[in-house]
Amino acid sequence: MEYGHGGDIYTYKDMLDFSVNVNPFGMSGHVAEAAKRGVDLSGNYPDSRCRRLRQKLSEKTGLPMSYFVIGNGAADLFFSLVLAEKPRHALIPVPAFSEYEQALRTVGCRVSTWQMKKENGFCLTEDFTEALEEDVDMVFLCSPSNPAGRTVHPDLLREIAARCEAKKIRLVLDECFVEFLDDPAAYSMADETRNFCQLFVVRAFTKMHAVPGLRLGYGITSDEALLEQICQIRQPWSVSVPAQEAGIAALDEEERAGKTRKYIRMERARMEEAFARAGMEVVPSEANFILVYTEKDLFEELKKRGILIRDCSNYRGLGKGWYRMAVRLREENDCLLGAVREICGEDGQTPGRKEEKTR
Repeated sequence: MEYGHGGDIYTYKDMLDFSVNVNPFGMSGHVAEAAKRGVDLSGNYPDSRCRRLRQKLSEKTGLPMSYFVIGNGAADLFFSLVLAEKPRHALIPVPAFSEYEQALRTVGCRVSTWQMKKENGFCLTEDFTEALEEDVDMVFLCSPSNPAGRTVHPDLLREIAARCEAKKIRLVLDECFVEFLDDPAAYSMADETRNFCQLFVVRAFTKMHAVPGLRLGYGITSDEALLEQICQIRQPWSVSVPAQEAGIAALDEEERAGKTRKYIRMERARMEEAFARAGMEVVPSEANFILVYTEKDLFEELKKRGILIRDCSNYRGLGKGWYRMAVRLREENDCLLGAVREICGEDGQTPGRKEEKTR
Protein backbone atom coordinates (compact mmCIF):
# COMPACT_ATOMS: atom_id res chain seq x y z
CA MET A 1 0.00 0.00 0.00
CA GLU A 2 1.38 3.38 -1.00
CA TYR A 3 1.64 5.83 1.90
CA GLY A 4 0.32 9.21 0.80
CA HIS A 5 0.10 11.16 4.06
CA GLY A 6 2.18 13.13 6.50
CA GLY A 7 4.00 11.62 9.46
CA ASP A 8 5.84 8.92 7.51
CA ILE A 9 8.82 8.86 9.88
CA TYR A 10 9.37 5.19 9.06
CA THR A 11 10.44 5.99 5.50
CA TYR A 12 12.04 9.36 6.32
CA LYS A 13 13.97 8.58 9.48
CA ASP A 14 15.59 11.02 11.91
CA MET A 15 14.02 14.10 10.36
CA LEU A 16 12.36 17.14 11.89
CA ASP A 17 8.75 16.40 10.98
CA PHE A 18 6.52 19.26 9.84
CA SER A 19 4.37 16.93 7.74
CA VAL A 20 2.05 15.86 10.55
CA ASN A 21 -0.18 18.49 12.14
CA VAL A 22 -0.65 17.64 15.82
CA ASN A 23 -0.28 19.71 19.00
CA PRO A 24 3.35 20.92 19.03
CA PHE A 25 3.51 20.42 22.80
CA GLY A 26 2.91 16.70 22.32
CA MET A 27 0.93 14.32 24.50
CA SER A 28 0.41 15.61 28.03
CA GLY A 29 1.73 13.71 31.03
CA HIS A 30 -1.87 13.41 32.26
CA VAL A 31 -2.98 11.62 29.08
CA ALA A 32 0.18 9.49 28.92
CA GLU A 33 -0.37 8.25 32.48
CA ALA A 34 -3.97 7.38 31.67
CA ALA A 35 -2.84 5.39 28.62
CA LYS A 36 -0.31 3.54 30.78
CA ARG A 37 -3.05 2.65 33.25
CA GLY A 38 -4.93 1.31 30.25
CA VAL A 39 -2.00 -0.95 29.43
CA ASP A 40 -2.15 -2.36 32.96
CA LEU A 41 -5.86 -3.08 32.41
CA SER A 42 -5.32 -4.68 29.01
CA GLY A 43 -5.59 -8.22 30.37
CA ASN A 44 -9.31 -7.63 29.85
CA TYR A 45 -11.21 -7.04 26.62
CA PRO A 46 -12.10 -3.40 25.96
CA ASP A 47 -15.66 -2.22 26.54
CA SER A 48 -16.96 -2.55 22.98
CA ARG A 49 -19.54 0.17 23.70
CA CYS A 50 -16.98 2.57 25.22
CA ARG A 51 -19.52 3.52 27.87
CA ARG A 52 -17.28 5.54 30.21
CA LEU A 53 -15.85 7.59 27.35
CA ARG A 54 -19.27 8.21 25.81
CA GLN A 55 -20.63 9.24 29.19
CA LYS A 56 -17.76 11.71 29.65
CA LEU A 57 -18.38 13.14 26.18
CA SER A 58 -22.04 13.54 27.04
CA GLU A 59 -21.18 15.40 30.24
CA LYS A 60 -18.76 17.70 28.43
CA THR A 61 -21.02 18.53 25.48
CA GLY A 62 -24.50 18.33 26.99
CA LEU A 63 -25.54 15.96 24.20
CA PRO A 64 -27.17 12.59 24.95
CA MET A 65 -24.75 9.70 25.42
CA SER A 66 -26.69 7.83 22.74
CA TYR A 67 -25.49 10.34 20.09
CA PHE A 68 -21.86 9.18 20.30
CA VAL A 69 -20.04 6.40 18.51
CA ILE A 70 -16.34 5.82 19.22
CA GLY A 71 -13.85 4.74 16.57
CA ASN A 72 -10.25 3.73 16.02
CA GLY A 73 -9.46 7.24 14.82
CA ALA A 74 -11.54 9.46 12.53
CA ALA A 75 -10.60 7.43 9.45
CA ASP A 76 -12.15 4.31 11.00
CA LEU A 77 -15.42 6.19 11.36
CA PHE A 78 -15.37 7.40 7.74
CA PHE A 79 -14.95 3.84 6.50
CA SER A 80 -17.54 2.44 8.95
CA LEU A 81 -20.11 5.06 7.97
CA VAL A 82 -19.64 4.42 4.26
CA LEU A 83 -19.83 0.66 4.72
CA ALA A 84 -23.01 1.03 6.78
CA GLU A 85 -24.84 3.26 4.27
CA LYS A 86 -23.25 2.20 0.95
CA PRO A 87 -23.91 5.50 -0.88
CA ARG A 88 -24.17 5.39 -4.66
CA HIS A 89 -23.13 8.97 -5.39
CA ALA A 90 -21.09 11.24 -3.12
CA LEU A 91 -19.87 14.83 -3.40
CA ILE A 92 -16.58 16.17 -1.99
CA PRO A 93 -15.28 19.75 -2.19
CA VAL A 94 -11.58 19.62 -3.08
CA PRO A 95 -8.80 19.85 -2.09
CA ALA A 96 -9.69 17.46 0.72
CA PHE A 97 -8.45 14.60 2.89
CA SER A 98 -7.99 11.60 0.59
CA GLU A 99 -9.57 9.09 2.99
CA TYR A 100 -13.04 10.40 2.18
CA GLU A 101 -12.74 9.27 -1.41
CA GLN A 102 -10.84 6.11 -0.48
CA ALA A 103 -13.63 5.06 1.88
CA LEU A 104 -16.30 5.76 -0.74
CA ARG A 105 -14.47 3.75 -3.41
CA THR A 106 -14.56 0.63 -1.20
CA VAL A 107 -18.33 0.35 -1.78
CA GLY A 108 -18.22 1.27 -5.47
CA CYS A 109 -19.61 4.75 -4.89
CA ARG A 110 -19.42 7.29 -7.71
CA VAL A 111 -17.50 10.31 -6.41
CA SER A 112 -18.03 13.83 -7.77
CA THR A 113 -15.82 16.74 -6.74
CA TRP A 114 -16.51 20.44 -6.36
CA GLN A 115 -13.41 22.56 -6.91
CA MET A 116 -12.75 25.24 -4.32
CA LYS A 117 -10.94 28.20 -5.89
CA LYS A 118 -7.47 29.41 -5.01
CA GLU A 119 -8.73 32.98 -5.53
CA ASN A 120 -11.11 32.45 -2.57
CA GLY A 121 -8.39 30.90 -0.40
CA PHE A 122 -9.95 27.46 -1.01
CA CYS A 123 -13.03 28.48 0.99
CA LEU A 124 -16.41 26.85 0.50
CA THR A 125 -18.87 29.34 -1.00
CA GLU A 126 -22.66 29.56 -1.13
CA ASP A 127 -22.94 28.27 -4.68
CA PHE A 128 -21.91 24.84 -3.33
CA THR A 129 -25.50 24.34 -2.18
CA GLU A 130 -26.62 24.27 -5.82
CA ALA A 131 -24.72 21.01 -6.27
CA LEU A 132 -26.74 19.30 -3.52
CA GLU A 133 -29.34 17.53 -5.63
CA GLU A 134 -31.44 14.40 -5.05
CA ASP A 135 -29.00 12.13 -6.87
CA VAL A 136 -26.33 12.81 -4.20
CA ASP A 137 -26.45 10.39 -1.25
CA MET A 138 -23.53 11.65 0.83
CA VAL A 139 -21.43 14.81 1.21
CA PHE A 140 -18.08 15.15 2.98
CA LEU A 141 -17.09 18.56 4.37
CA CYS A 142 -14.18 19.58 6.59
CA SER A 143 -14.00 22.69 8.77
CA PRO A 144 -11.28 23.82 9.29
CA SER A 145 -10.35 22.18 6.01
CA ASN A 146 -7.34 20.01 5.32
CA PRO A 147 -4.94 21.04 3.78
CA ALA A 148 -5.96 24.73 3.53
CA GLY A 149 -6.99 25.29 7.17
CA ARG A 150 -10.09 27.33 6.25
CA THR A 151 -13.41 27.25 8.11
CA VAL A 152 -16.87 27.07 6.58
CA HIS A 153 -18.98 29.95 7.89
CA PRO A 154 -21.51 28.63 10.46
CA ASP A 155 -24.45 30.20 8.58
CA LEU A 156 -23.44 28.41 5.40
CA LEU A 157 -22.98 25.14 7.29
CA ARG A 158 -26.50 25.41 8.67
CA GLU A 159 -27.84 26.21 5.20
CA ILE A 160 -26.08 23.14 3.79
CA ALA A 161 -27.34 20.99 6.67
CA ALA A 162 -30.92 22.15 6.07
CA ARG A 163 -30.70 21.36 2.36
CA CYS A 164 -29.20 17.94 3.07
CA GLU A 165 -31.98 17.27 5.57
CA ALA A 166 -34.63 18.18 3.02
CA LYS A 167 -33.08 16.04 0.29
CA LYS A 168 -32.08 13.10 2.56
CA ILE A 169 -28.37 13.54 1.89
CA ARG A 170 -25.98 12.29 4.56
CA LEU A 171 -23.79 15.23 5.59
CA VAL A 172 -20.46 14.11 7.05
CA LEU A 173 -18.66 17.01 8.72
CA ASP A 174 -15.02 16.48 9.69
CA GLU A 175 -14.19 18.70 12.69
CA CYS A 176 -10.83 17.15 13.56
CA PHE A 177 -9.12 20.57 13.63
CA VAL A 178 -11.94 22.64 15.14
CA GLU A 179 -10.26 22.71 18.58
CA PHE A 180 -7.44 24.85 17.16
CA LEU A 181 -9.83 27.69 16.32
CA ASP A 182 -9.94 30.71 18.62
CA ASP A 183 -13.61 29.97 19.39
CA PRO A 184 -14.29 26.28 18.59
CA ALA A 185 -17.87 26.36 19.88
CA ALA A 186 -18.82 29.10 17.40
CA TYR A 187 -17.84 26.89 14.44
CA SER A 188 -18.74 23.40 15.63
CA MET A 189 -21.97 21.83 14.44
CA ALA A 190 -22.08 19.26 17.24
CA ASP A 191 -25.10 20.91 18.89
CA GLU A 192 -26.89 21.02 15.52
CA THR A 193 -27.05 17.23 15.48
CA ARG A 194 -30.17 17.73 17.65
CA ASN A 195 -31.84 19.54 14.74
CA PHE A 196 -30.46 17.69 11.70
CA CYS A 197 -30.82 13.92 11.63
CA GLN A 198 -28.76 13.67 8.43
CA LEU A 199 -25.75 15.35 10.06
CA PHE A 200 -22.83 13.19 11.19
CA VAL A 201 -20.02 15.14 12.92
CA VAL A 202 -16.60 13.51 13.25
CA ARG A 203 -14.01 14.58 15.84
CA ALA A 204 -10.68 13.07 16.89
CA PHE A 205 -8.35 13.17 19.87
CA THR A 206 -5.42 12.81 17.46
CA LYS A 207 -4.67 16.45 16.71
CA MET A 208 -5.19 18.58 19.82
CA HIS A 209 -4.08 15.84 22.21
CA ALA A 210 -1.22 14.56 20.02
CA VAL A 211 -2.12 10.85 20.23
CA PRO A 212 -2.09 9.65 16.59
CA GLY A 213 -0.54 6.34 17.63
CA LEU A 214 -3.38 5.52 20.03
CA ARG A 215 -6.09 5.90 17.32
CA LEU A 216 -9.17 7.48 18.87
CA GLY A 217 -12.04 9.45 17.34
CA TYR A 218 -15.78 9.82 17.72
CA GLY A 219 -18.87 10.51 15.67
CA ILE A 220 -21.95 12.47 16.74
CA THR A 221 -25.42 12.00 15.28
CA SER A 222 -29.03 11.84 16.40
CA ASP A 223 -29.81 9.22 13.74
CA GLU A 224 -30.33 6.11 15.86
CA ALA A 225 -30.92 3.91 12.83
CA LEU A 226 -27.55 4.94 11.39
CA LEU A 227 -25.76 4.22 14.66
CA GLU A 228 -27.35 0.77 14.73
CA GLN A 229 -26.19 0.14 11.15
CA ILE A 230 -22.64 1.16 12.07
CA CYS A 231 -22.65 -1.18 15.06
CA GLN A 232 -23.82 -4.04 12.85
CA ILE A 233 -20.95 -3.78 10.35
CA ARG A 234 -18.06 -3.14 12.79
CA GLN A 235 -15.91 -5.60 14.68
CA PRO A 236 -16.64 -5.21 18.41
CA TRP A 237 -13.23 -4.33 19.91
CA SER A 238 -11.90 -1.63 17.60
CA VAL A 239 -11.00 0.81 20.41
CA SER A 240 -8.34 -0.41 22.85
CA VAL A 241 -8.37 0.00 26.62
CA PRO A 242 -5.37 2.41 26.58
CA ALA A 243 -7.10 4.57 23.94
CA GLN A 244 -10.34 4.73 25.91
CA GLU A 245 -8.50 5.66 29.13
CA ALA A 246 -6.47 8.34 27.32
CA GLY A 247 -9.62 9.83 25.80
CA ILE A 248 -11.36 10.10 29.15
CA ALA A 249 -8.32 11.93 30.58
CA ALA A 250 -7.96 14.20 27.53
CA LEU A 251 -11.47 15.58 27.99
CA ASP A 252 -10.26 17.34 31.16
CA GLU A 253 -7.60 19.37 29.35
CA GLU A 254 -9.54 22.52 28.45
CA GLU A 255 -6.91 24.83 29.99
CA ARG A 256 -4.08 23.19 28.04
CA ALA A 257 -6.13 23.41 24.84
CA GLY A 258 -6.65 27.14 25.42
CA LYS A 259 -2.92 27.75 25.86
CA THR A 260 -2.23 25.73 22.71
CA ARG A 261 -4.69 27.82 20.69
CA LYS A 262 -3.05 31.06 21.81
CA TYR A 263 0.41 29.77 20.96
CA ILE A 264 -0.65 28.45 17.54
CA ARG A 265 -2.25 31.77 16.62
CA MET A 266 0.96 33.73 17.36
CA GLU A 267 3.41 31.29 15.75
CA ARG A 268 1.24 30.74 12.69
CA ALA A 269 1.15 34.48 11.97
CA ARG A 270 4.93 34.71 12.32
CA MET A 271 5.48 31.76 9.98
CA GLU A 272 2.99 32.99 7.37
CA GLU A 273 4.75 36.35 7.27
CA ALA A 274 8.14 34.66 6.83
CA PHE A 275 6.85 32.40 4.03
CA ALA A 276 5.38 35.40 2.22
CA ARG A 277 8.70 37.30 2.52
CA ALA A 278 10.40 34.29 0.95
CA GLY A 279 8.22 34.74 -2.12
CA MET A 280 5.73 31.95 -1.44
CA GLU A 281 2.00 32.17 -2.04
CA VAL A 282 0.44 31.66 1.41
CA VAL A 283 -3.14 30.54 2.05
CA PRO A 284 -4.20 32.23 5.33
CA SER A 285 -4.87 29.41 7.81
CA GLU A 286 -7.14 29.15 10.84
CA ALA A 287 -5.69 25.83 12.00
CA ASN A 288 -2.30 24.50 13.16
CA PHE A 289 -0.77 24.18 9.70
CA ILE A 290 -0.09 26.37 6.66
CA LEU A 291 -0.58 25.69 2.95
CA VAL A 292 1.83 27.41 0.56
CA TYR A 293 2.71 27.40 -3.12
CA THR A 294 6.17 27.84 -4.57
CA GLU A 295 7.91 26.86 -7.79
CA LYS A 296 10.88 25.68 -5.74
CA ASP A 297 11.07 21.92 -5.08
CA LEU A 298 10.60 22.63 -1.40
CA PHE A 299 10.03 19.01 -0.35
CA GLU A 300 13.32 17.76 -1.78
CA GLU A 301 15.31 20.82 -0.74
CA LEU A 302 14.12 20.64 2.85
CA LYS A 303 14.60 16.87 2.93
CA LYS A 304 18.30 17.45 2.13
CA ARG A 305 18.40 19.59 5.27
CA GLY A 306 16.74 16.97 7.49
CA ILE A 307 13.25 18.55 7.45
CA LEU A 308 10.10 16.71 6.37
CA ILE A 309 7.04 18.59 5.09
CA ARG A 310 3.83 17.46 3.38
CA ASP A 311 4.04 17.46 -0.39
CA CYS A 312 0.43 18.16 -1.42
CA SER A 313 0.82 17.35 -5.11
CA ASN A 314 -1.31 14.22 -4.63
CA TYR A 315 -4.27 16.20 -3.27
CA ARG A 316 -7.05 16.29 -5.84
CA GLY A 317 -7.55 19.94 -6.74
CA LEU A 318 -3.97 21.05 -6.01
CA GLY A 319 -0.92 19.68 -7.82
CA LYS A 320 2.81 20.26 -8.02
CA GLY A 321 4.18 23.16 -6.01
CA TRP A 322 1.74 23.00 -3.08
CA TYR A 323 3.09 22.16 0.38
CA ARG A 324 1.64 21.97 3.89
CA MET A 325 3.70 22.67 7.00
CA ALA A 326 2.66 22.26 10.60
CA VAL A 327 3.20 24.80 13.37
CA ARG A 328 5.69 23.29 15.80
CA LEU A 329 7.67 24.65 18.76
CA ARG A 330 9.29 28.05 18.20
CA GLU A 331 12.88 26.81 17.99
CA GLU A 332 11.82 24.11 15.53
CA ASN A 333 9.90 26.67 13.48
CA ASP A 334 13.03 28.84 13.43
CA CYS A 335 14.95 25.89 11.99
CA LEU A 336 12.35 25.52 9.21
CA LEU A 337 12.25 29.25 8.48
CA GLY A 338 16.05 29.43 8.34
CA ALA A 339 16.11 26.60 5.82
CA VAL A 340 13.36 28.27 3.75
CA ARG A 341 15.36 31.52 3.64
CA GLU A 342 18.42 29.53 2.56
CA ILE A 343 16.43 27.89 -0.27
CA CYS A 344 14.29 30.82 -1.40
CA GLY A 345 16.14 33.88 -0.16
CA GLU A 346 14.50 36.96 1.31
CA ASP A 347 11.72 38.55 -0.72
CA GLY A 348 11.75 35.59 -3.09
CA GLN A 349 15.26 36.33 -4.42
CA THR A 350 17.50 33.39 -5.22
CA PRO A 351 20.14 33.07 -2.46
CA GLY A 352 23.45 34.63 -3.43
CA ARG A 353 21.87 37.15 -5.82
CA LYS A 354 21.04 40.74 -4.90
CA GLU A 355 19.24 43.38 -6.87
CA GLU A 356 21.50 46.12 -8.25
CA LYS A 357 21.07 49.38 -6.46
CA THR A 358 19.57 52.09 -8.64
CA ARG A 359 22.06 54.94 -9.19
